[in-house]
Amino acid sequence: MTDETRKSLESEGDIAADFLEELLDILDMDGDIDISVEAGRPKVAVVADGPNQDMKRLVGPDGEVLEALQDLARLAVQSETGNISRLMLDIADFRAGRKEQLAEKARASIAEVREKGVSVSMAPMNAFERKVVHDVVLEAGLVSESEGEDPHRYVVIKPAE
Repeated sequence: MTDETRKSLESEGDIAADFLEELLDILDMDGDIDISVEAGRPKVAVVADGPNQDMKRLVGPDGEVLEALQDLARLAVQSETGNISRLMLDIADFRAGRKEQLAEKARASIAEVREKGVSVSMAPMNAFERKVVHDVVLEAGLVSESEGEDPHRYVVIKPAE
């Protein structure tokens, strides 16, 4: 990754962080915001600043509020830069925990595919979740593909050919 690309991605993170800081102020919540670049995309993480902050309210059931806030942060970046952002937002380490849960489910499905020799379809997931599963499947040497239409899109894990 070139220095120019990294600076551009960090700038996207800064724009999103400014947006999120304003949101936290409106909600009268305190949080620390960490900006990084991972896998060629900007990542912004919001963590509680003190024990009394319930950041899980910003995650919502099954991450639905988090997804909406990520879309809004991406729109804030797009309105300032004119470019579509692939920014990832995590709040209270929800995505990190969810990533490990999905990896476990993927490994269980991979074991089933290997044991029975048939394709296994997983439950519907958002794009982030499907990417996690695809990465685990690829690492295991099997094949996977997404099928269906959002919001009911899901991953099918297939035996190696």
